[in-house]
Amino acid sequence: MVRSNFVEELRWRGMIHDLMPGTEEQLLKESTSGYIGFDPTADSLHIGHLAQIMALLNFQKAGHKPFALVGGATGMVGDPSGKSAERNLLSEEVLFHNVACVKKQLEKFLDFTGSNAAEMVNNYDWFKSFKFLDFIRDVGKHITVNYMMSKDSVQKRLESGLSFTEFTYQLVQGYDFYWLYENKNCKLQMGGSDQWGNIVTGTELIRRKSNGDAYALTTKLITKADGTKFGKTEAGNIWLDEKKTSPYKFYQYWLNVSDADAPNFIRIFTQLSKEEIEDLELANTSKTGTLQRALAEDITPRVHGSDHLKRAQETTGILFGTSFEEFMKLTGDEIEDAFDESLTFKLEGKIFEDAVDVVGLLGEKTSIYSSKGEARKAIQNNGVSINKEKINLKKRITKDDLLYGKYLLAQKGKKNYYLIVVQ
Repeated sequence: MVRSNFVEELRWRGMIHDLMPGTEEQLLKESTSGYIGFDPTADSLHIGHLAQIMALLNFQKAGHKPFALVGGATGMVGDPSGKSAERNLLSEEVLFHNVACVKKQLEKFLDFTGSNAAEMVNNYDWFKSFKFLDFIRDVGKHITVNYMMSKDSVQKRLESGLSFTEFTYQLVQGYDFYWLYENKNCKLQMGGSDQWGNIVTGTELIRRKSNGDAYALTTKLITKADGTKFGKTEAGNIWLDEKKTSPYKFYQYWLNVSDADAPNFIRIFTQLSKEEIEDLELANTSKTGTLQRALAEDITPRVHGSDHLKRAQETTGILFGTSFEEFMKLTGDEIEDAFDESLTFKLEGKIFEDAVDVVGLLGEKTSIYSSKGEARKAIQNNGVSINKEKINLKKRITKDDLLYGKYLLAQKGKKNYYLIVVQ
């Protein structure tokens, strides 16, 4: 396989944060094995992990051999990097379940065939029989306490408290790198910028125990232009597991990224080439959303498959179209799934035992409008629809208006949709 310049690829995609001297030269010299670790703290990865997954994908595409390490052992300890408090420890049963789920998700991105086939490894396999006395003799003596104390991940936690368990994490992760170096000829570890301290502990351990050369590369932590946390919504994380985040909501997340974030995200999270992205940027406007659509259409099938992408697109078209008949092709579950909590209002069924005044419904019983006066004015200006039909001030809502016996779709202006659910 012909190698390309992996480091240069990440540079133009705006992903590189730190690079150990000699790393780029090593990758240009020969096909190299490298790894990224994923701690199985949940039974699904979320889009906060995607930058690392895409780094591994680009690494393999450049002609190198990727290892995805699932931390069955390190997950039992808990990484203090970037954390303000110690994480809860998981039972072995929960941890092994999480490991299996994470492995399944990673397999969607990497190619496990060919000359540079990806490999999955679990550090529990080499730690499960490693005795504590052997560890402190064979590993601990090579790294000084002063060296460990100098790491940012330790310094930031000294005031609030850092357990011995967390303090030793960098040694455990460092040994992962050493084990992979010795047994898999793995010469590079990658990770997020918060992992730099843990990664260079591994390169130091390799230097001291094996007198070998090992390398490190970290990517930038993803931030949004408005300062809010990437990958979070009011409802929580955007997960890769469709049971936790539906394909429709996953698709919509990318479709609705801001114009300021789209050029950054399309470089990081897609495999589109530089030329393709530059062409899209020339065609993009805030009205067309060309970048957002290309982003959503590239990453959704990679995570959920092309059938789920097609259904998400169909659902989007139906929800924001004008046809009531098309809208009723959606199931009740699909209707509920399409609306976040901030766009959903739940009311008691007894409210609809008698006909309900629409002004009071929109401006009092829900907060779709801030007041009854604002709701009345919007209706008078022909700016409100219920179940895809324009309404006037005479409209009264009855049980007969409830879709599937429990839903009302309220539209405010051209683009703002809300769901009223009768419990």
